Amino acid sequence: MDVNDLRSAVTVAGLILFVALWAWTWSARRKRAHDEAAMLPFAGDDEVPAGNEHDRRLS
Repeated sequence: MDVNDLRSAVTVAGLILFVALWAWTWSARRKRAHDEAAMLPFAGDDEVPAGNEHDRRLS
């Protein structure tokens, strides 16, 4: 086994790992987690911040 066989094996293993992760990520079982993550930017406080010192100096 020379270095080129090792390189080929690592490339094939990487491709298999990539396809497996892609399939797991986009599986139907992950839909709920994706939907929750998509709503994270909209979650949180509904209050408007008062501003900081820099904003007060500009007005």
